[in-house]
Amino acid sequence: MAVILHVGKFYPPHHGGMERVLETLCHVSRGMVESRVLVASASGETVEEDVAGIHVTRVGTIGAAGSVHIAPAFAWHLRRARADLIVLHEPNPWALLSYAIARPRARLAIWYHSDVVRPALQYALFYAPMARIAYSRALKFIVSSPALAANAAALAPYQSRVTIIPFGIDPAPWRPRDDPPAAEPPFVLFAGRHVDYKGVDVLLRALDGSRARAVIAGDGPRRTAWERLSHELGLNGRVTFTGEVPDGELRRLMHGCAAFVLPSITQAEAFGYVQLEAMAAGKPVISTDVRSGVSWVNQDGRTGFVVRAGAPAALREAIDRVTGDPALAARLGAAGRARVDDEFTLDRLRDRLRRFYEDLGV
Repeated sequence: MAVILHVGKFYPPHHGGMERVLETLCHVSRGMVESRVLVASASGETVEEDVAGIHVTRVGTIGAAGSVHIAPAFAWHLRRARADLIVLHEPNPWALLSYAIARPRARLAIWYHSDVVRPALQYALFYAPMARIAYSRALKFIVSSPALAANAAALAPYQSRVTIIPFGIDPAPWRPRDDPPAAEPPFVLFAGRHVDYKGVDVLLRALDGSRARAVIAGDGPRRTAWERLSHELGLNGRVTFTGEVPDGELRRLMHGCAAFVLPSITQAEAFGYVQLEAMAAGKPVISTDVRSGVSWVNQDGRTGFVVRAGAPAALREAIDRVTGDPALAARLGAAGRARVDDEFTLDRLRDRLRRFYEDLGV
């Protein structure tokens, strides 16, 4: 059986969209290939372990430069890894640097999760030279949507090598339940990392002037600032910051909300994986028109609404429209659930991965 080495940043139980996708890819490929994982550790110790049947190597780190965790032995582990195909998950500057040093012999594919949002000069001087080495050797680039393939400037020279493999989920745990209607006024839900590009500050400003409440789940470096902004806007009592919540609690919140809101402000939000969970739960999604796959997943007027990024007034109008019209919300939610069943299941993901590996002769 062919061995696929997925090279990522971290791996669960570490939280993050790339981490969740990486875990899903490994598990959905069981019986098709042997998946292995090489990532950074949250500590200085290098650990090799079995995580639910997946061999995971977590390389010890000595600190971080900004968001980049420094793992000096990463290149050594990459060079000695036994694999028929390396799938390097981008953006991932330390993995790119390690790849440039190690130059492993195994064939390479790059899973391009999102654009690198950095100042142009910084990207040109530091990121692009590292990326060029790996990109020039990659047999294929994988993206999660046609929109990302079309809009990612870094992939423009490699369009003939781009393959589209949308993400998938098991919709069963997210199916709507026959609960009594939520108490008025209704609430909208956000769930995700508390980082700038998620645009929660825009959501808070949109709630200023709306009757809707909001539950904001997750955690991250912007949480304190967003809690302060909520207080400054006088939203006390209408906005709840929950911190990280377990999967069961997230499902409860998803089932109870009137709509899910993803107010992202940059193309760093490349897909919006959590949109699939909201749609599977039969909830309308309100997202933004960032130049990525977000508005390909959530279709404006069909499964929810797509509004201009960074525009509180447009976001407020969409929130009020959905929360004020239960019949509209139900229609949009039903269409979202059907879209997940048609396009974004684990079976569809597995079939697409199988074809991809077969095309590469893995």
